[in-house]
Amino acid sequence: MSARHGVAGAAMAVLLSGCLEVKQHPAYIDGEYAGKVDNRSEQVRFHGDKMAWTAAVSNRTLRQNEYNRANP
Repeated sequence: MSARHGVAGAAMAVLLSGCLEVKQHPAYIDGEYAGKVDNRSEQVRFHGDKMAWTAAVSNRTLRQNEYNRANP
């Protein structure tokens, strides 16, 4: 009897797994995206100064070089 319960439980799980599908596409109204506009990093943290943002990213990548840190 326990084998039947196991098979029945597995069948129910397979059948019900399709019911949990969540809509993953953004909403469009009149052909336009109706969601929140994402700001770029330089707009948020550097007040729109793209050169300052690029310099900050370059400095950060230079400091991540493990070879320079391990061999002084």
